[in-house]
Amino acid sequence: MRIIRFQIKDDAPRFGWVLDEMVGTMQGTPFEEFRRTEADIPLADVRLLPPVEPSKVICIGRNYPAHAEEHGAEVPDVPLLFLKPPSSLIGHEEPIILPPQSQQVEHEAELAVVVSKRCRWIQPEDTADYILGYTIANDITARDLQRRDGQWTRGKGFDTFCPTGPWIETDFDSTDALITCHVNEEMRQMASTRDMVFPVRQLLTYASSVMTLEPGDLLLTGTPAGVGRLEDGDEVSVSIEGLGVLSNPVSNDTRGN
Repeated sequence: MRIIRFQIKDDAPRFGWVLDEMVGTMQGTPFEEFRRTEADIPLADVRLLPPVEPSKVICIGRNYPAHAEEHGAEVPDVPLLFLKPPSSLIGHEEPIILPPQSQQVEHEAELAVVVSKRCRWIQPEDTADYILGYTIANDITARDLQRRDGQWTRGKGFDTFCPTGPWIETDFDSTDALITCHVNEEMRQMASTRDMVFPVRQLLTYASSVMTLEPGDLLLTGTPAGVGRLEDGDEVSVSIEGLGVLSNPVSNDTRGN
């Protein structure tokens, strides 16, 4: 099932489900008992929001060897965790805003896991019980600030720096799915999730050994090689086989102009 959060005009955001190109509403949330109504709203008539409102966005660094190599970094012995603030989330087709503090903002195409229920100390064999589904994410990064600061909060944490969507797919095999990223139709990234150093099961187990995971939390699983600069006027699209396409325009921050 494909689950969305959506809005029609100025109505309150709500959960729904997608069948072909039609949307039905969801009475309740996907994290509890819910009832689906008939899919009778054209998908083209709704605004797609980030598919969840997480308490936190957990990210994994250097989980593809080729990406670590392109930055001259070693692959870590254990998953390298960092966080992005929930305020960085935007949905499909919302603009990524380039902050004036950075001169080198880059895309990072990623598979994201959606946590289904509160958990701590998950065992590897039980991880499927705590996954609602999967979605697409783009871990936008101010690379120059990341290098300058020596830690990643500022470089990863600007508003609009976590495009996510367009939906959650509950029926998805994360072991071997093709990830691609295009900027203005030019391919920048391409790899399979089988190239991950630490697979989803191990990442979720590790993250839950550090912190309590809540329903709707997102776990971004790392990016392949090929990250590159974004400029004003660009269109960046991340595609994952079986999940669809997440597209976002790129704009300068025009405050004060």
